[in-house]
Amino acid sequence: MTTHTIIDTPLGDVVLTGDEHALTGLAFAGETPPPGRRDDAALATPARQVREYFAGARTAFDLPLRLEGTEFDREVWKAVAAIEYGKTATYGDLADRIGRPGAARAVGAANGRNPIALIVPCHRVIGAAGALTGYAYGVDRKRALLELEGVLLAA
Repeated sequence: MTTHTIIDTPLGDVVLTGDEHALTGLAFAGETPPPGRRDDAALATPARQVREYFAGARTAFDLPLRLEGTEFDREVWKAVAAIEYGKTATYGDLADRIGRPGAARAVGAANGRNPIALIVPCHRVIGAAGALTGYAYGVDRKRALLELEGVLLAA
């Protein structure tokens, strides 16, 4: 059974979804109601870790995840998950890391399908020239997340 909780963050409400085994989603709240029933207790640990992240007290997450997507998507998400706190990588870097040079656009598309934002840190993926491109929740949020992590951005 899918459950959800909603937590307040400095960048807006975040919806966490999961089941009895793993976190299955993390998204900034939108107009679509979250799936399943609300169960704050069931998602207390991921909610606490996200709050710690925004408070600057957490640089890595320790949660069971279930990422559903194509084999290529999961390959990209694994590479994205390996980008350390306070670091960035380009779409081209990720394409090279997964052994698919020249697949930067496909990597970008897979990154855009990431169902567990922040935890699988898609905000750490930037354009080749350092541009803040391609974030589902807006470039302003992407910039704010990178600034929270101490990433120095080009003016």
